[in-house]
Amino acid sequence: MTHGQDRSLQMLSEALELEKKGEAFYKEAISTCQNDLGREIFRMLMKDEGLHMDRILKIYNSLKENQTWSEDWKSIKSDHKDLKSLFREMASAHGSKITANSSDLEALTIGIDLEWESIAFYKKNLTEAQDSIERSFIEQMIGEENSHHALLSDMKLYLSDPAGWFFEHEHTGLDGV
Repeated sequence: MTHGQDRSLQMLSEALELEKKGEAFYKEAISTCQNDLGREIFRMLMKDEGLHMDRILKIYNSLKENQTWSEDWKSIKSDHKDLKSLFREMASAHGSKITANSSDLEALTIGIDLEWESIAFYKKNLTEAQDSIERSFIEQMIGEENSHHALLSDMKLYLSDPAGWFFEHEHTGLDGV
């Protein structure tokens, strides 16, 4: 096995641990969250972390067996649409009546930090990627982790300041100002 393959396997092993950590966190957050919207979001994120783990394992096993990167991971896709628009639809459906307790907001902060940790990890590894398929995989993961980060940040604003969230996202203006 080459140095590059060893590095890739190590990166995938570390990525798997990050995704496991995220999945476990979101599973716990589902059970403690006090509002339906939060539980729905945490459930989607937990499922996405599972998909990430499936991709990582597919690549890891391919590298171990064939010693080459394969695009087979691309067959593992999320079944939901863009998270930003999905959250907007869900938030509009729930209205501004949703309340969050401090533990819900703390869970969002922890989730935001976990996603940021994943983004930083993948960005660091992107600079070391030697294979075009590896770069494609890492770029995909960065995009999805950025999407998760943005979703959690949006949700935190929504739960801490629903009126402010609706003002910002519903593009209401101040006439004559």
